[in-house]
Amino acid sequence: MRYAEPETVEEGLALLSTHDDARCLAGGASLVSRMNAGQVAPAMLVSLHRIDELATTTESAEGLWLGAMSIHRAVATEARLRGAMEVVRSAASQLAHPAIRNMATLGGSLCLADPKTELPAALVAASARVEVAGPAGRRSLPVEQLLVGAFQTSLGKGELLTRVFLPRGLGGAVGHHLRFSRVSADYPTVSVSLVLAMDGETCSHARVVLGSCGPVPLHVDAADAVLVGSRLEARDVAEAGRLLVQASAPLDDVRGSAEYRRMLIPRLLGRALSQARELAHV
Repeated sequence: MRYAEPETVEEGLALLSTHDDARCLAGGASLVSRMNAGQVAPAMLVSLHRIDELATTTESAEGLWLGAMSIHRAVATEARLRGAMEVVRSAASQLAHPAIRNMATLGGSLCLADPKTELPAALVAASARVEVAGPAGRRSLPVEQLLVGAFQTSLGKGELLTRVFLPRGLGGAVGHHLRFSRVSADYPTVSVSLVLAMDGETCSHARVVLGSCGPVPLHVDAADAVLVGSRLEARDVAEAGRLLVQASAPLDDVRGSAEYRRMLIPRLLGRALSQARELAHV
């Protein structure tokens, strides 16, 4: 296996385009463990830790650009992630344990596309976009279009995820993330990421995304529509939960059966909405 440490995005792209079985190495939290387990065996590793551009955070009037090499701990402590963007900070602060949060990266989590990880769902809830660099230049696309299946992305040969854009969202909106797991540092059995805005006691905006309930983060427009214009009463939450359960495709594993996950969805949704509504009224 060959190993390289490019110092610019362009150098990294050149290496990726000239080696058929090259893989990017970010924090290494997932890739190295998969290599040790014999699940992947890349012919070349392209380390990204010397590319300063990928670790840069840039703020604008529209939102915040986070470099793909931003570690989870930095995302969890980024004070500028407020309002609707708070859902991403909330998820980053809860996932895994400190050792993982100190090494795993935002871009690595997205490019791994593990349906059990939490940041992808939070990013979808925040309506985040990614910038991708490749042989044809740079392009931007929603996170939903990047994640196409379990451990599958829409990245083409020789492409590299460079940064993630988080829009500020509606004024007065709040972001919240809630997870349910067997133990605190384990993958969640189900997670709920949402952005909520209230006009008095009436919901004026809702975007709910589930994790660990299918091959990609689960977002159902019809479920959001049920909540918007409602007072988030039990019947409204139950109907939104029913639509999410109906659209879900959870797997059976050691963390819970598919049936158990479907049972959790409406219960966690109700709890997450209640907590977010309290935040919106603070």
